[in-house]
Amino acid sequence: MSFKKITGKLHLWLGLSSGLVVFIVALTGCLYAFQAEIQDLVQPYKFVNAQNRPFLPPSTFQKIAEKELPGKKAHSIQYEGKMKSVQVAFYNNEPEYYYVVFLDPYSGKVLKTKDMNADFFRFVLMGHYYLWLPPAIGQPVVATGTLIFVILLISGIILWWPKNKSAAKQRFSIKWSAQWRRKNYDLHNVLGFYMTWIVIFIALTGLVWGFQWFSRAVYWTTSGGKEMIQFSEPLSDSTKTTHIAGITPADKIWAQLMKDLPEGNSWEVHVPESPGSAISVNINPAPGTYWKTDYRYFDQHDLAEISVKHPYGKFKDAKVADKIMRMNYDLHVGAIFGLPGKILAFFASLIATSLPVTGVIIWLGRKKKDTKIKKKEVKQEKQNSI
Repeated sequence: MSFKKITGKLHLWLGLSSGLVVFIVALTGCLYAFQAEIQDLVQPYKFVNAQNRPFLPPSTFQKIAEKELPGKKAHSIQYEGKMKSVQVAFYNNEPEYYYVVFLDPYSGKVLKTKDMNADFFRFVLMGHYYLWLPPAIGQPVVATGTLIFVILLISGIILWWPKNKSAAKQRFSIKWSAQWRRKNYDLHNVLGFYMTWIVIFIALTGLVWGFQWFSRAVYWTTSGGKEMIQFSEPLSDSTKTTHIAGITPADKIWAQLMKDLPEGNSWEVHVPESPGSAISVNINPAPGTYWKTDYRYFDQHDLAEISVKHPYGKFKDAKVADKIMRMNYDLHVGAIFGLPGKILAFFASLIATSLPVTGVIIWLGRKKKDTKIKKKEVKQEKQNSI
């Protein structure tokens, strides 16, 4: 059996075994591509009229939001500029809940309290991450399906590759005048070829989240053989007894950073979960992407800044390999290239969704053809034996 035939068998059986996973992951990725833009259009409570007034401090929003959700503790307070509402997130695993309270940044008026577990795009995201299964089951299934999909992309290019120049002419365009089976074959092969060069990056960035060994390998390769320091939450020194009269520690840090940094940033202040937790502040100079975000940590007792060695510290301290790891999400969704990148990611995901469907149709057609040939051969043998 030739190499190409072996590749064809591998492509077939891996495709059949992972087709449903690929279909769901690609479809949900396609639906999620423009979630931010769609939400901005249909959720007016995300916007406010800009005013020539200072924002209220984080502790004020925390108190107002916690009154809206009695018994629940705020996780973070996010500021997104003069024309966006402040978002106070409530997130917990045990008991499980996820809410966001939207508030006017100038008056503190509650604009909307939203159960994020009932949100459509949250539902889509859970399908993309876990196939709507428990995470311990769904995550490895999605990761394995993504790994198989990468193999399918490589084997697909091998199968697509023309033997000669005359055959190459048929590989780059769809013959729309042909019968539907031929059109389906062309849709699978031609669109698959064009899509591969984009979706391979989407799949590989998905593997960075899917497998620790893959993530470590990427970092080792891009850092010149160094091992990535895993994220760990820095801690406050709970033995310190420094007190700040009249202002909460988070408000003090927030006020200081607001003076030092320019407008146009997105801010997220995380509420310490315990006396030993640090206050973390995420400052994003380019909302719409995440990789340039400054992650800064402060001791909640004396407000001393805590340095970290993992990739998620100050952006200026991040090495090349750290920046590549930070880029992973923005590369995955195409946002790193702006709107054109997101459009490309959308259409690549849409085509990827179609591949399991067109592939199964090709397989069923060949199976039906093989059955007819076998029946014809049996009939011919019977006639010859008479």
